[in-house]
Amino acid sequence: MSDSAAGSHPEPRHTAPMSVVVGALGGLQNAILPAVAAAFGTGISGIGLFIGLGVGAAIAVLSAGVAYLRWSRLTYTIGEADIRVESGVLSRSARSVPFERIQDVSLEQKLLPRLFGLVAVKFETGAGGGEDLSLTYLTEDHGEELRQVVRDRRDGADQSDAAAIGEGVSGALADDRGDRLFTMGPARLFTFGLFEFSLAVFAVLAGLLQYADNFLDIEIWDMKLWRNVIEDQSGKISQIGAVSQAFGAAAALLGVILIGSLTGMVRVFSREWGFLLERTARGFRRRRGLFTRTDVVMPAHRVQGVKIATGFLRYRFGWHSLSFVSLAQDQGAASHVVAPFARLEEIAPIVNAAGFDLPGTDADWRRASENYLIDSVFFDALFVALGAAAAFIATTFFAPEWRDLATGILLVLAGITAIANALAWQYQRHALDHVQIMATSGVLSPRSRIATRLKLHSVEISQGPIARLRGYATVHLGQAGGEFSIPGVPVDRAREVRRKVLETIAETDFSQLESQTAG
Repeated sequence: MSDSAAGSHPEPRHTAPMSVVVGALGGLQNAILPAVAAAFGTGISGIGLFIGLGVGAAIAVLSAGVAYLRWSRLTYTIGEADIRVESGVLSRSARSVPFERIQDVSLEQKLLPRLFGLVAVKFETGAGGGEDLSLTYLTEDHGEELRQVVRDRRDGADQSDAAAIGEGVSGALADDRGDRLFTMGPARLFTFGLFEFSLAVFAVLAGLLQYADNFLDIEIWDMKLWRNVIEDQSGKISQIGAVSQAFGAAAALLGVILIGSLTGMVRVFSREWGFLLERTARGFRRRRGLFTRTDVVMPAHRVQGVKIATGFLRYRFGWHSLSFVSLAQDQGAASHVVAPFARLEEIAPIVNAAGFDLPGTDADWRRASENYLIDSVFFDALFVALGAAAAFIATTFFAPEWRDLATGILLVLAGITAIANALAWQYQRHALDHVQIMATSGVLSPRSRIATRLKLHSVEISQGPIARLRGYATVHLGQAGGEFSIPGVPVDRAREVRRKVLETIAETDFSQLESQTAG
């Protein structure tokens, strides 16, 4: 890669030849279902089996041929100011992305490419919609080398430096060695999985039921069938006694919990296996994944803010997650998760390394306006009360025996909503210090946002008709890579926040900001 990096007329390059093998093997999975369908359709024994194998072999050969054509027609060129990718067999396309537009370069290894030592190199520009450009696949060394060259071109390194980096990957690897900030071993992942309860497996089973008619000699969607089954089983259950029924219900509930816990465990181990976050000379490097291994580096000066979140149960046991708000996306999400399951004392060093500080005991917290609380309680309760009135009318005509119960439930919900709003107001706060703005919200699962004032792009105060009448507003903070809004702020306080943030922005020399924060 050094010749292309240093030369004035760089030559187009192909991806790794082993990409053809990966593409061909990936095509085998596309041959399985047609082969099985052909075998079943013509008889599972005799000629039908050979037809199925023939169909599968033909699709596999075709997939291999297509993989080779795609590889032969895919080239990438590292220019002086951009990276250009040309692809297409019948119709050609050329995509060019200037280095200055690239916000992130990440490496991804799915299970099959990893067996061959290949990585997918993904480029993101922060324009939304995930990665804007990708190369599949390069060898691990060339992928790391390409990432390093693109970073240096983007950050303005001179061409001699880029050429020197292109001579070998050792310099790139040296830059990416750093201090370990956070890691998760099997024990932590197991604990994490206990909190990731999921019933997704039941959704998959429900989807498979659509095809059950093809394999079972019953009509799955015949309601009479299921009514008879329920009546039959109800009769048997009623004969076993109350104690046995209780044990049976408990066993069924335990089974659902066990399946949900195992599903969450599998998801956590597959996504977070080998989780490692390091602070390197280039920024924050995060590696994770069992079947799909990802390697992402987030430059420190591109971290726009931090988010700390938790869940209802996690909060009771002291577990939180930390995310960086960045211009680039993280697998479709607007923020990069850098500590998905950690204690606050583990989160604090990561936040400090990113140039932020957790709120101290002396933080000047301000609550939302009391008028905002009253209005929220009133309108939410009014909405539920209208629902209760509608339920009263509907049940009066169609189910009079359920009228009182349905109306009572909705009125109780109105009261619960009012209490929930009152509690939420107690925890909906914001604070300013000399460099940061912070906001918290949530009762059962608190969330916190922290942003550096000098990295905010704008401040907007918005008010609806009721807010203008009642004297409060929503403060919208312009933040690259995410949204940061603080509702229910008293108007005088909102203007004070806007004034202080704009003063910080006005006093900042943004031409020097990136180089200062990068160091």
